[in-house]
Amino acid sequence: MPIGDRRVLSLGLVILTAATLLVRSAAAQTVVRASLDGPIEGPSAPFFVALDHGYFQRRGLTVRFEPAATVLDPITRVAAGTFQMGVADLNALIRWRDQNPGAPVRAVFVVYDRVPYAVIARRSRGIALPKDLEGKRLGAPAASASSAQWPLFAKLNNIDAAKVTIEPMGIPVRDPMLAAGQIDAIAADAFRSFIDLKDRGVPVNDLVVWRMADYGLRLYGNVIIVNAKFADANPKAVSDFLAAFLQGLKDTVKNPAAAIPSVLQRNDVAKKDVELERLRMAIRENILTPDVLAHGYGDVDPVRLQAALDQLELTAKFKTKPTPAQVFDASFLPPIEVRKVN
Repeated sequence: MPIGDRRVLSLGLVILTAATLLVRSAAAQTVVRASLDGPIEGPSAPFFVALDHGYFQRRGLTVRFEPAATVLDPITRVAAGTFQMGVADLNALIRWRDQNPGAPVRAVFVVYDRVPYAVIARRSRGIALPKDLEGKRLGAPAASASSAQWPLFAKLNNIDAAKVTIEPMGIPVRDPMLAAGQIDAIAADAFRSFIDLKDRGVPVNDLVVWRMADYGLRLYGNVIIVNAKFADANPKAVSDFLAAFLQGLKDTVKNPAAAIPSVLQRNDVAKKDVELERLRMAIRENILTPDVLAHGYGDVDPVRLQAALDQLELTAKFKTKPTPAQVFDASFLPPIEVRKVN
């Protein structure tokens, strides 16, 4: 065979081999559709940092994240199997599973070690202490995880909830109504509404923020959830998802400013300074807690989780009260050496 023909044949074999490897690589990728817990904003950064840095892809995962409109969206999506994984409020999941026993949803990684729930009030409305909420109007959207825990906050802080007028409303109008003085206080995630109210021009010294975790609530916050059928069929994919997310989380905690572009490129109305402040607040108050610093990311303390279940029962009885082991599955977590804060 002439030398020129050999070269052409050799080049053809190289191209064919490369194409075959690419096809095999694409075929080996497990597709994961994942639901966020709300809009794409600063605290979503760890998921998109992991995506943009290729941490999912290098583990054989093709991950697609989608925002959610309500607290129950990620839970119902994952339970239905239309989404394989998601991030959801653990306490909403506990209550939903009590109403839907046997639903194929598991919590597998704690993202918010402390809940972001808060009651935010205006000093100019005559409010300085939690007890001052009596006789006032509280904006509490039904679709909000913070609103769901208002009765527990009231009970733990000796507030007569019957003396507080609850104003049901949509989440989009909650902050504008407080900013306009149409209501006296709101139940909301602190890193969402406090930052938004500041951005709307409400003076910081007129805002009173009672973070429920500082006022008796021992609850865990957001967790990564998985469809149980998907987890049973693809245990390595679930473990790989958590390992990749953990890398993105560590990168984000180490350098929040470098993580924000991953949010901004997916939300063209987001403001850089606002989302960076929101992210830093979530890291400081909800993610990088003393427990996480001592014991690492992702896991639960069964004693604390039992106390959380006991607290949830103070305001609404369970049909069948779950055990901590029924609430959280730690079997997919990365090793503790990897989960340590460094």
